[in-house]
Amino acid sequence: MSHRITIAGSDIAFDCADAESVLDAALRAGIELPYSCRKGVCGNCAGHVAQGDVAGLNGAPIRNETCLPDQVLFCACTPCTDLAIEPAAWHRVDPAARQRFKAKVFRNQLAAPDVSVLQLRLPAGQRAKFHAGQYLQLATGDGSTRCYSMANAPHESDALTLHIRHVPGGAFSARVPGLQQGDLLDIELPFGAVTLDLASTRPIVFVAGGTGFAPVKSILDDLARRRVDRPITLIWGARQEDGIYMRPAVAKWQRQWPAFRFVAALSEPSDSSASEGSFAGRVDEALAAHCPALAGHELYCCGSPGMVHAVRDTAVHRCGLDTSAFHADVFVEGPAAESASALPA
Repeated sequence: MSHRITIAGSDIAFDCADAESVLDAALRAGIELPYSCRKGVCGNCAGHVAQGDVAGLNGAPIRNETCLPDQVLFCACTPCTDLAIEPAAWHRVDPAARQRFKAKVFRNQLAAPDVSVLQLRLPAGQRAKFHAGQYLQLATGDGSTRCYSMANAPHESDALTLHIRHVPGGAFSARVPGLQQGDLLDIELPFGAVTLDLASTRPIVFVAGGTGFAPVKSILDDLARRRVDRPITLIWGARQEDGIYMRPAVAKWQRQWPAFRFVAALSEPSDSSASEGSFAGRVDEALAAHCPALAGHELYCCGSPGMVHAVRDTAVHRCGLDTSAFHADVFVEGPAAESASALPA
């Protein structure tokens, strides 16, 4: 049985099938709501139900700590009746714009002890269309999928670069070090709505944890190519210095934007790294120390659920950031090899 969903105050309406999330039904109809993880973690899709009733999809909670009391997660709920919803934002997209490719491994490099930089080439004459900050979905061959952000800018559309952390026991990431040039991977893109508002001129702060640097790199390379000039701060967190695995990229941005601020937040710094000016502590602590007044700013945060939650709390409650100016791309780890499913890694 399907139910009709309308967006309050508009003429937009679409059907939601039985056991389908409100978010997936909207995307299928060519209506993009804000979203990132699609697993009920990041809170990007939170919105209001103006009329009707919803239930948790497969028993999932319909709210998390990021939701206001009257909000639900559209990725985690399914309608019990016809609905009128009030998402934070929406726009039309072409459902046919999502592309599938059989990509070929071109280069596989170890950038850090636990991070591989995987470069994929698309078939000759084909190009990938995506916005900086979006991600792709990769089929692992066992019926499950993983999600990885593109680290390259959209104009580099004949190839795709992924930053993949080696998750202990990971069903796919454990295979990554063994991938060879010429190996084929099935991918689909684009996904995600955590992209930069190019019309904005407000100061922007990026906070990345580990390979959360990948979508940030895509956005910053895109801004550099467009010669966008606005105050930019990047806080990149890792346990130790070798986790800041792309210093040359940071140096390039510093040359283009002399006022570009970079902070390497090291939670387990050595004596030598501390002397190089890195911040000793977590990224949320670095944010409070280096950006204590965030009113009028935008903040893009990419990393693990716990890290994003801590940064959100610090940014909003300690540094004065408007909640609507916080944008998060939450990296949800996939399952271990013996229990593969469809969660992103």
